[in-house]
Amino acid sequence: MAANRIKVAKDKAELVKSLVASKDTTGPFQTYVEVMVFAAALGVRYKKCIPLGETTKREPSPIPQENFVSLGHELIIKLLGINETQDIEIISSREEEYEDKRTQIFEEYANGGLEILQTELRGAVDYSERILLFLIAEKDNKEPIHEEFDLTRFLS
Repeated sequence: MAANRIKVAKDKAELVKSLVASKDTTGPFQTYVEVMVFAAALGVRYKKCIPLGETTKREPSPIPQENFVSLGHELIIKLLGINETQDIEIISSREEEYEDKRTQIFEEYANGGLEILQTELRGAVDYSERILLFLIAEKDNKEPIHEEFDLTRFLS
């Protein structure tokens, strides 16, 4: 894998830092990788894909993709690429242009998810509790599908 790194939008850097558990914060995630994967999943769920604009150079610095590989999260980057482009060739690791496109897609969905989190966590003291409440509300909002099984399609 090339030296591609996952970047964080400058306006979301403080949020990302606060979501990672440290001596100064009680964030719900252990690593920046986990924050970005969760944010990308949230961005996909709400179809929110936002270009990065200006990125942060400092903390959190761009995250090497090797970190995603070592934590077992590289597959989400590839799956997002396939889903977005509908082109299986995007998972080719030999083509730099494909790797750049996969990275961009992941970053933009993560940025969209971080924007959602920014809104949801505004004014929250305990991010873990607020995220849990958000996820519970999301689960409860899903309307069950009460579709009747139609046997007529088997009749000729």
